[in-house]
Amino acid sequence: MAGPCWGTLNLVSPVWWVLHVDLDQFIAAVEVLRHPELRGKPVVVGGEGDPTQRAVVATATYEARAFGVRSGMPLRTAAKRCPDAIFLPSDPDAYNAASERVMATLREFGMPVEVLGWDEAYLGLETDDPESIAFDIQRTVLAATELSCSVGIGDNRLRAKLATGFGKPAGVFRLTAANWYEVMAELPTDALLGIGTKTAKKLTELGISTVGRLAAADRDELAARFGPTMGPWFWYLAQGRGTTEVASTPYVARSRSRETTFQHNLTAWPDIRREVAVLARRVADDVVEEGRPAARVAVKVRFAPFVTQTRSMTLSALTDQADVIERAALEVLERFEHDRQVRLLGVRAEFDRG
Repeated sequence: MAGPCWGTLNLVSPVWWVLHVDLDQFIAAVEVLRHPELRGKPVVVGGEGDPTQRAVVATATYEARAFGVRSGMPLRTAAKRCPDAIFLPSDPDAYNAASERVMATLREFGMPVEVLGWDEAYLGLETDDPESIAFDIQRTVLAATELSCSVGIGDNRLRAKLATGFGKPAGVFRLTAANWYEVMAELPTDALLGIGTKTAKKLTELGISTVGRLAAADRDELAARFGPTMGPWFWYLAQGRGTTEVASTPYVARSRSRETTFQHNLTAWPDIRREVAVLARRVADDVVEEGRPAARVAVKVRFAPFVTQTRSMTLSALTDQADVIERAALEVLERFEHDRQVRLLGVRAEFDRG
């Protein structure tokens, strides 16, 4: 009797995948759903929706982005780049509600869902065909919420998140160890999450201008230039390495913050202190509403014309007391220069992550 033909059996176990789901132009997309007549038009969301006032872009539709409009850009600059843009005020309550519908839809798939914010989440699953699951997620989210999303597929969290960018808009892309260097090697180092413009410039000074060169760099040299922690970490990023765990826990805010952009620059230090105190009190109210005490307090100052700095301090004890948060904010404020014009102030209370 002939033995069994093992070659005809599929004995390969399903592979663990991380999927990164990122809603396309989320805030703008929510606004277009509320205002269908704006579909296909350049829409910019931010501040009170008045480009003559000082505020920044929260997001913009792809039609506006084609003119160079970007998140964080002053609304006035956006108006100059895209004169025909339609400006709308930001409405966080609407975005929270839309996000909750999306995340509830993702949880219906029965796999771990780790929510990262309004518009993105990680999912973890074992499957032989991650693309089919990704396309199913896209179809289901679109049917349930009328919002489109892109899905990055990776063998770890880092690669999955980077893959999403290659899939946008409304696409699916797989990035793994198998195609990491093919896709990433010739890209500039700031294509990696965690490497910004300043770090990329410093790397270029070392002759490291691409991801591939960073992956092949000497870790000791990187440690000597960027420190024993950050240097090797940059090399680690360039290798495409990362964790695979997806924590199936509800999204919990890491902080609560308030900020104000002034229509006319503040120049008097007593006025600046007064505004920080007001913001700190509003943040303290938010902390009480959150039901968790603050562990750190940070202050953000944007000097004219557009230079932003942030300072922070750890509190001696966890607190939700307005007086304590206000005193801490004012103490942090003293670390900034006193003789520069201020166009924006912000106060943030950070919660204990332990």
